Amino acid sequence: MAMAEHTTRAFDADLRDLMRMTAEMGGGAERQLVEAIEALVTLNRDRGRNVIVADAVLDSRQREIEQKAVATIAVRQPVAIDLRDVVGILRIADNLERIGDLAKNIAKRVIALNGEPMPPPALRGMQHIAELALNQLHDVLDTFAERDGLKAVAIWRRDEEIDSLYTSLFRELLTYMMEDPGTIAFGIHLLFCAKNIERIGDHTTNIAEAIYYMVEGQALLAERPKADTTSTSGIVFAGARA
Repeated sequence: MAMAEHTTRAFDADLRDLMRMTAEMGGGAERQLVEAIEALVTLNRDRGRNVIVADAVLDSRQREIEQKAVATIAVRQPVAIDLRDVVGILRIADNLERIGDLAKNIAKRVIALNGEPMPPPALRGMQHIAELALNQLHDVLDTFAERDGLKAVAIWRRDEEIDSLYTSLFRELLTYMMEDPGTIAFGIHLLFCAKNIERIGDHTTNIAEAIYYMVEGQALLAERPKADTTSTSGIVFAGARA
């Protein structure tokens, strides 16, 4: 009995550490995204370089969480809800790392843009979709701390709004490039930035799914709402994955 209680206390301590590490990583990913978006809308190349350098911190934190989680499973041998918590944390950390990568990709595009002014309509569109993605990420991190399955589902459903705005922005940028061929190179960079933001929404949705799994013990059975219709355009974004 004493051994079982000791094992339980040891696992609880490990889980608290994992929760804390994941929350800290989430805060870092959110800051990375804020900095990447600010670099984009201000075309600040130095700020973009800082985002690229800082991504290594998120990568390192993800590896630390993975190592800690694997060691916890091996030593504590959790079952049922305890095991779900550790598996859910692994999923969340992986998606946070991908969000950091996508923020870094945006920063790389800022450097490639080389300070060229952004057309006001495109700027407004980028700011709008970025605001939606940032709010969604912030809310899902709060939901992780609160362990609220209902809020996780609500955030999961909000991804459709980002998809719809991305489709609208995609078409707007294509029209802009067709009307002025001299803007094609610039427009392609913005298209990739918009796609990266849309993908960040997908990873945020993945986090919401992981939270729901942790809380409810089952996967969301409904089909994820999607409103991205750009696949019919014939343009393929290489290397993007949700």
